[in-house]
Amino acid sequence: MTAETDLYAPVKAFLEGQGYVVKGEIRQCDIVAVRGAEPPVVVELKRAFNLSLVLQGVDRLSLSDTVYLAIGAWPKRLRDIKRLCRRLGLGLMLVSGPRVDVLLDPLPYQPRKNTRRVQRLLGEHARRVGDPNRGGATTRQPVMTAYRQQALRCAALLATHGPMTPAQLRAADDLPSAGRILLQDAYGWFEHVGRALYGLTPEGRRGLERFGWAVSFPPPTLVGEVPDGRRGRQPGLRN
Repeated sequence: MTAETDLYAPVKAFLEGQGYVVKGEIRQCDIVAVRGAEPPVVVELKRAFNLSLVLQGVDRLSLSDTVYLAIGAWPKRLRDIKRLCRRLGLGLMLVSGPRVDVLLDPLPYQPRKNTRRVQRLLGEHARRVGDPNRGGATTRQPVMTAYRQQALRCAALLATHGPMTPAQLRAADDLPSAGRILLQDAYGWFEHVGRALYGLTPEGRRGLERFGWAVSFPPPTLVGEVPDGRRGRQPGLRN
């Protein structure tokens, strides 16, 4: 496809094959298709999927509940694009030569919450100490997760006191996951030096030098706890 107008004829033929009367450029809509007394079908054309096309489609929803976005090239991240269109109530067509494939019909959409992901989200928020990451950062600095913070606390104790058992680590700094962290050794920081006894590797000492700042935060606020005694706030940012 060399231009948006090249998409018009295939989409027009496709809709006419389903009994619609199709006309182009009606009140700023690329395509308007009418069949009997049914609500109109509106189609917006673009060579490739982009934000401008999405904004056009959202605007056309004030005219009809049946709005399609028609594109002339397979988009990257098709799964995410379909999820976006589904969330907005937009349909999606792919035009390839004379062929038109409907990838998604515009239907009412109520997203289902992923309870498992929500619990992981809240759990990570609760366990992470302080706020060690800058939101939106695009550097290659690893994200300071709650798991990494707990591994650093284990490493700091071993650097200070020498080899310790998981039970000693748990008791020394309230680290209920110490045994799992030492056993998994995700970063190569720990080594088994005796019966249930662990020490710090050179890599672990380098990890402390690089990330040791992340274990000096105050205890985290518990999920559900309201600071300053304020309660009863409703969801939303304007309250």
